[in-house]
Amino acid sequence: MRKSMSTTATEGEAPAHLIDTRIKELGDWRGTTLARVRGLIKQADPDVVEEWKWRGVPVWSHAGIICTGESYKATIKLTFARGASLPDPKGLFNASLDGNTRRAIDIHEGDEIDEAAFKALIKAAVKLNTAKKKR
Repeated sequence: MRKSMSTTATEGEAPAHLIDTRIKELGDWRGTTLARVRGLIKQADPDVVEEWKWRGVPVWSHAGIICTGESYKATIKLTFARGASLPDPKGLFNASLDGNTRRAIDIHEGDEIDEAAFKALIKAAVKLNTAKKKR
């Protein structure tokens, strides 16, 4: 169950600000981790669009959803919308492995993130999304 946030943001507020607020509200390793992966996503795809969906879930998109960043009590879950179609040579996906479409990365306190492999995954997701749009 996702931890409920007491976000004071208004409905028309910019998604980037809502994500900033979520990171601050988390106030622990989860906020630090969410901020870190957010930075890696932006490095991998400078044209990424940040969104705020489903009553409080950060979403990163480029020609479709790349991934979401949900915060739980013991995890940050990055769910890739089309993860089952992405190459994952470093084995970053460690959750939601049984589905036909999505794949997720669960990050727990103290986990290391392979930055190069993560950025490669983001770039592959963008490439898959943009190829889909061209059809």
